[in-house]
Amino acid sequence: MNKLVMNFLVTEGYAEAVAKFWMETGTKSDMDVAMIMDRMAVNKAVQCGNVEDAIEKVNDLNPKILDTNPELFFHLQQQRLIELIRNEKIEAALEFAQEELAPRGEENQSFLEELERTVSLLVFKDVSNCPVRELLDISQRLKTANEVNAAILTSQSHEKDPKLHSLLKMLIWAQNQLDEKATYPRIKDFSKATLENPAV
Repeated sequence: MNKLVMNFLVTEGYAEAVAKFWMETGTKSDMDVAMIMDRMAVNKAVQCGNVEDAIEKVNDLNPKILDTNPELFFHLQQQRLIELIRNEKIEAALEFAQEELAPRGEENQSFLEELERTVSLLVFKDVSNCPVRELLDISQRLKTANEVNAAILTSQSHEKDPKLHSLLKMLIWAQNQLDEKATYPRIKDFSKATLENPAV
């Protein structure tokens, strides 16, 4: 159980909790705390909209990550364009889109479609009326940060998703399968691990 918790803490990037959990339980992490902190620094940079800083940090960690993952690099550049638009740097946004993203769009149709969606933000003075306004939501930053986090974890030979999530999904699936076939003490509340007595 301790290994599952440690895996969750490492994967989600809780560096301080990893150190404390190790001290309290003796369960060692398969990743150095400094590596976790470096990964979370990249994550924080993306979440704060500092995409150039994030790209630099990713390249410091492992330059092959962006070299071998054109989709991730495009999404980071797309996020950079979104930040220029968010900060109302319209001329810089247009120039960046033409010089950095348009050539990638010529190579890949899905990149071109994403670029067109992003540039359409420039058409609307009031983005609340824009059909792609969700690109300016914080959730877009989180999506990009999660993608970067997964790529870094993969490059460090670590799972990109915590084992605990998978285990819970399997537990829910198994319980749903059992519901159709048997009567048993069902888990009613996963957060409290309370059981529901089977109906006789």
